[in-house]
Amino acid sequence: MTTTHTRLLLVTEQTEHDVPARDLAFALALRDKLPLDVVLPMVSNAEFEQVAPALAARAEALAAHRRNLLLADARAAGVSVQVTSPSGPELHELVVDAAGALANDLIVIRRRGQRGLLARLLVGEMVSRVVAHAPCSVLIAPPGARPWSKAVLVGIDPRCKDTSLLTHAVALARERDLTLRILCVAPDESSCLPAEATLSAATATASQMGVRVDAELRFGRPYQQLLAATQDCGADLLLIGRHGDDNILQAWVGGTAQKVIGLSDCPVLIHVPKHPST
Repeated sequence: MTTTHTRLLLVTEQTEHDVPARDLAFALALRDKLPLDVVLPMVSNAEFEQVAPALAARAEALAAHRRNLLLADARAAGVSVQVTSPSGPELHELVVDAAGALANDLIVIRRRGQRGLLARLLVGEMVSRVVAHAPCSVLIAPPGARPWSKAVLVGIDPRCKDTSLLTHAVALARERDLTLRILCVAPDESSCLPAEATLSAATATASQMGVRVDAELRFGRPYQQLLAATQDCGADLLLIGRHGDDNILQAWVGGTAQKVIGLSDCPVLIHVPKHPST
């Protein structure tokens, strides 16, 4: 069977917060027989290493210990992994660079390192920056995440003209013979015409591509309706697009996508077009 993704990248610091992403990546690699790369990023600073070599050595020893634990976990799960442990001052840059160098087409990552008390901390800073700058799509794993087997829900934004998000969602639904739920959200009934047109076109396209389709138009705040629709239809994978203004990171922090990721009970896949210019 041809799979939508061809090479996975698990991002982990081998902490308790990384367990959902690790388990999901292992399960996907086994289910779809995909190669799995793992990046264990470590913060380092040249000045710090010169001033405190003993502490730097301790950090390296900890990284080696975490690598050994990860390899043991992979062996226990029956998964073959290729592990890299890059170091640098910015964790998200290490992840983004690794994904580019290894030609991964899906990054699997935790939702956050520590539970945030504020909305802006619903998604960890490192994760937000990876999502904002990743060269490929990103799958965020909440606690208890499992490979999808029920239905795929995709949120279509009428303002975005790129159709690759829909194509990605269709491919994921088709490879597991799942129903594809398509959702458009409009602020209110007075502004529903663009959403209706987008929904109609998306439904026709998906049907022509050979998947079962359910389409729905809802009104209200996009993140609230996306989360509610996921619960209502029993979808166990939610897809949304990464798009915004010229400053992608500013568009992300505090935005709809962050709330969806931070509050979703199922894995959220952030679609990144293969050609970012789209």
